[in-house]
Amino acid sequence: MANTPADNYTGILKDLAHTMMSVSRESVNLIKRSDQQHAVKLERKQEWDIYLEFLRMLFNLVDRLSAFYIPIQAQRDFMNSLEDSVSHELRTVLAPSLSSTEIDDMEVMLSVGQTVSESREVYERFKFVVTDQTKERDQYFKFFSERVATKAGATGKTEITSAAFLCGSAVVPALKSLFEDAGKPKADVSEAVAAPVDETFKAKDDPPPIQSSSATPLGAPEGAGEALIKLISVVSRTQGEEVETWWGLHPKFRTDLPPDEAKELAKHMNRVTRIVGERYAVVVSLAQAGVSRPVGNA
Repeated sequence: MANTPADNYTGILKDLAHTMMSVSRESVNLIKRSDQQHAVKLERKQEWDIYLEFLRMLFNLVDRLSAFYIPIQAQRDFMNSLEDSVSHELRTVLAPSLSSTEIDDMEVMLSVGQTVSESREVYERFKFVVTDQTKERDQYFKFFSERVATKAGATGKTEITSAAFLCGSAVVPALKSLFEDAGKPKADVSEAVAAPVDETFKAKDDPPPIQSSSATPLGAPEGAGEALIKLISVVSRTQGEEVETWWGLHPKFRTDLPPDEAKELAKHMNRVTRIVGERYAVVVSLAQAGVSRPVGNA
C-alpha cells in the first residue's frame, strides 16, 4: 500500500501534538497563577474550555506555519493527521488527568474534532504572516486572550488576558523550530550545528560553564586538578516577543568526536534545546505577567 503524504511527517506530527498539549496544559496553570483569587473559583469544565481554546489557537498557528514547510498537496492530510495525533495523545496521556464525571473519552474525541473545525472559523479572519511582528498579529493574540478570559468567567480581566497573550505569542518560535528541524536532512544534522558552535562560545553572554565530571578536565595536563570547562552550552534569549534558543560545543570537544557520535549528540541536543527553549518561553511569559511562582522544573 502506498504511503500517504502525511506518512512522511510522522516525527513532526508526534512532536507537534506533544508540544501543543504541553503548552496548553502549562498555559492553563499560568492562567490560574496569574490571578489566584479567581483561580479558586474556576470549575473543572472551565479549565477544560480554556485548554481547548489554547488548542484551537495552536491548531490555527500550525496551519499557518505549515504553509511554509508542507507541500500544498499534502497540507490537508497533514492537518488531518495532526488532529488524529492530538486526539490519540489526549486519550492516552492527558485526558485521564483532566477528566471528571463531565468529560469522558468520547467527549475528548468530539472536542478535538470540533476544536479543529472551529480553529479556522474563529481565527482565520486575521490576515498576517505568523513569523512577523505586526499589528495584525498582535490583534490576533489580543482577540485570543479575550476569549480565554471569557471562558474563565473573567471577561476583560487584565491579569488573565496578559498571561494568555504572552503564552500564545511565546509559542511561535517553538513551533517554527519544530518545522525547521523536521526539514533538515538527517545526514546533515551534525554539519548543521557545526557552523554556529564556535561563535556560540565567543558570545559574551554565554551561561556559566559546565563542570566536567572527569578528574582531569579535557585539555588539562595531568595533575592539574579539578577545573571548570565548558563542553556544551545551551543559550536562550528574548528578541521582542520571541525566544531564540541554540546550543554549541567546545571546538576541541567537537573535533575529538567521531562523526557517528557527533550525529547522535546533535540529535539529542536539538531535542534538549527545543525543550529548554519552550520552558524558557513559558518562564519569560510568567515573569512578564508579574507572577513570581516557579513553573514546573524550569
